[in-house]
Amino acid sequence: MKKTSLATPVAAGIALLLGGCAVGPDYARPALNLPTGYTAAPPVSTQAEGVPLSRMSSELDVPAQWWQAFRSEPLNALVVQSLAGNPNIEAADAALRVAQENEAADRAAFWPSVAVGYTPTRQRVAGAVASPVASNANLYTLHTAQVTVSYTPDVFGATRRTVEGAQAQSEQQRFQSLAARLSLSSNVVAAAITEASLRAQQSATLAIVSDQKEVLQAYRKQQALGQVSLADVDAQEASLAATEATLPPLDKQLAQQRNLLATLAGRYPGEGVAARFDLDALQLPTELPLTLPSTLVEHRPDVRAAEAQLQAASAAIGVAVAARLPNVTLGANYGSSAYTLSQLFKSSSLFWTLAGSVAQPVFDGGALKHKEAAARAAFDQAGAQYRATVLGAFQDVANTLEAIDADTRTLQAALKSERTASQSLMRTRTQVRLGDASPLALRIAQQAQQQAQLNLVQARALRLTDAAALFQALGGGWWNAPQQLADSSPSSFTASTPAKP
Repeated sequence: MKKTSLATPVAAGIALLLGGCAVGPDYARPALNLPTGYTAAPPVSTQAEGVPLSRMSSELDVPAQWWQAFRSEPLNALVVQSLAGNPNIEAADAALRVAQENEAADRAAFWPSVAVGYTPTRQRVAGAVASPVASNANLYTLHTAQVTVSYTPDVFGATRRTVEGAQAQSEQQRFQSLAARLSLSSNVVAAAITEASLRAQQSATLAIVSDQKEVLQAYRKQQALGQVSLADVDAQEASLAATEATLPPLDKQLAQQRNLLATLAGRYPGEGVAARFDLDALQLPTELPLTLPSTLVEHRPDVRAAEAQLQAASAAIGVAVAARLPNVTLGANYGSSAYTLSQLFKSSSLFWTLAGSVAQPVFDGGALKHKEAAARAAFDQAGAQYRATVLGAFQDVANTLEAIDADTRTLQAALKSERTASQSLMRTRTQVRLGDASPLALRIAQQAQQQAQLNLVQARALRLTDAAALFQALGGGWWNAPQQLADSSPSSFTASTPAKP
């Protein structure tokens, strides 16, 4: 019984020496008091005649290729081309490979390092000094071949915490790569919608110019007959010139938007892109997902990247704590030394060494203590940044929902305003022909109808942009990708164990 009682702590001590325990805190995701909703009040917009109102449902999930919801083949093709050719995506993927290779390099510390060496030397000793060789020669050659093995047992978990931190950094870079893809696809969709809006504004302005030219020609005929004054003709010419002056800025914005689309696709502006986007060809999604707040922290790449950074900061505390504890090093050396190559590895030329050392920091001026304190402060900083990122994610969704609600009501008002302005312009033209209204009233009606048309175009574009922003705010659906990277939640990390090489 006594032997058994003594053997138990001895075995435990050997297990502690060989396996050890990882010092420092074991990471756990911070507790978050998540709300049940995104906004303080439900939306107030309602369905109106001629105004599409997308149905939102928490039962719908965000598709991986969410941009297909706009049902535009040119847009689908351009997003795919951009994801394949944009250099920022290539840089993000390369950064991910860097992090993964650094993680693999840190894992190598779990294993002994082995070095093979061969050292030939040619030496002459002074005649007044006894010769070290049996032949008593002063000039000789010595061949030394040896194998050196060194190993640092991970007694206190410094290596495991280092690997844990490297794994978290790889995870952080993976989510940053996903965030780069989401940002790029969102920028392409937004740029395409903006181009479509500019084209629609350009078309509407050209139609207004054509209409104003017809009115001007009618005025000139009426002025020749004495029905209108020359001042009315001049005023109509001024109105036409003012409308034509709005075309060059639209042309400039459209050209710059085309340059942006080419750049996003990884091309030079001079190369351009084949796709052209019109507002009528982009359809508003009939259904929009609205995932539960409890899943947002799992789906947002920026939140997951911030949590991985927090995981890495937690592991850094363990590394700093282990640096203040004893460091155990084991070493072995086996080799042979001979004066000729033919004598190497014969029994008389063999040598070997076994060595072990334990080093305990005693005095360093408080450097290690303060490094540990700095690591704990960095963990607190990463925790605050994580919570701030979560708050920002909820703010993005709330802002998007508020924008959808407000812009839906704006679209309703713009549609009504355009219809009313068009009817007013038609009546005013009839009244002018009958002599019941002045040319000034017609110009006012023209300006009102022109502004109403442009407002309607912009309101339609905003609703499309809001839908794209919601897909982005909810995370972009990367978790539904058919060939996604393995999804390893940082919260599942534990102190790593050696993997087979």
